[in-house]
Amino acid sequence: MPSSPHVPDSATESPDPAVEHARRLTDTVTRLRRALRSSIRTDYPWESLPMAQVELLQTLASAPLRVGELAARQRLAPNTVSGLVGKLLDAGFVDRQADPGDRRTARIALTPAGRRQLDDWQRAHERRIATAFDTLDPADREAVVQALPALDRLARALAPPGAGADQG
Repeated sequence: MPSSPHVPDSATESPDPAVEHARRLTDTVTRLRRALRSSIRTDYPWESLPMAQVELLQTLASAPLRVGELAARQRLAPNTVSGLVGKLLDAGFVDRQADPGDRRTARIALTPAGRRQLDDWQRAHERRIATAFDTLDPADREAVVQALPALDRLARALAPPGAGADQG
């Protein structure tokens, strides 16, 4: 009788440590993002800007970009980004500027109102995180601080080629 190929039994074999670490990191990052999104409403209840729009404002904080460039950096479809940009235009948080390199296209840039909105949002997030950070014991605080450079390198490693250093 021929032997059957070995099929790993996930219940009896120990998982690959790298996969297990990746799973734990994914779970933690997902819970952290969810907690950040919901907690901002606690400290900043009047804020109704969806996270996708906040992320576009964050990306535009460093420089004006074309819609296609924004879409690539956010890993979204250009038509999705166009819709988000339309809402930000209506709110007065961004405007269209002529692209000096190609007069047929426009670049999207933060307005002063968009910069204020982003700064307010960022300060509220920082206050919320600082308050939570202060609840950790000193060893956990130090562990988080020590992990930041490695987490930044991991984020850069996961970014698409040519996406720039401002991904996040």
